Amino acid sequence: MADSWKDGILLKIVNVVVYLLFLGSNVYTVAQPSGPYFSGKETYITPAPWAFGIWSLIHLLLLGTVVYQFFSGGKTVIIDGIGWRFPLLAVLNAAYVNLWANGNYIFAFILALFVSSAVTHIYYTVKKYHEPSSIADELFVHLPFSLYHGWTTVLVVLTAFEAFGVNAVTHHAGVWTKVFVFLALFFLEGTAATYAFASPEGDLPASIAVAWSLWAIYSHQTVGTSGKFIHYSALAFSILALVWVVKGAWGVGSRLRRARGGGITLEDPERAPLVGSG
Repeated sequence: MADSWKDGILLKIVNVVVYLLFLGSNVYTVAQPSGPYFSGKETYITPAPWAFGIWSLIHLLLLGTVVYQFFSGGKTVIIDGIGWRFPLLAVLNAAYVNLWANGNYIFAFILALFVSSAVTHIYYTVKKYHEPSSIADELFVHLPFSLYHGWTTVLVVLTAFEAFGVNAVTHHAGVWTKVFVFLALFFLEGTAATYAFASPEGDLPASIAVAWSLWAIYSHQTVGTSGKFIHYSALAFSILALVWVVKGAWGVGSRLRRARGGGITLEDPERAPLVGSG
């Protein structure tokens, strides 16, 4: 018997409420004329303010998620699969944003770790146990949580520098600052590469989220503000991250070509039959 839209109704209602009340806190923060995205602590890895526009895309997609949960396909993955992790994520995310917006960077960093952990748990559940079976699954489940996972990885790094790094306005970048910035950029570029090779097709949205952030860091960290070393390091790692985005796009294109060709190919190990035909 097909699922009724009333199945799991308590969790569905809670998901709607936390989306409107808690995840909306990011929208309120962005809407401020001179919000923290423009006036927060300046570090030597701070990105251009437009980097945070990715929140808007994630929230728009998550609006589709809370609507999709009322349909049979969405109920299976969102209610039965993700379950109460989504409300937990929304609460943790709201706490992080408010601490960060108020300049409590050390506590915000701790919350960023919890947010990243919650997103990772959802991401793992979705990717391992819920292969997309429709466009809606792709758009409203896999896409938002891939972007979310990549973006929260970036946020952990950015908030760590805000919590423990020097202020770029009042302090000159010393040797150790440059070393830590280089390692952070290397880590983010490596993360984009990891997403690109996470599966035969890669995880294109997550790679894009990281590459988008690296280009925003490069855009903001000019030679005049951060010096040649940080500026050109950011440029080099941004270009490398773009390579991994292209690799992910190629993987998606290959999957679409196989889908149009019909059937399963022997080169597709995840979809090849386990038992050959006799």
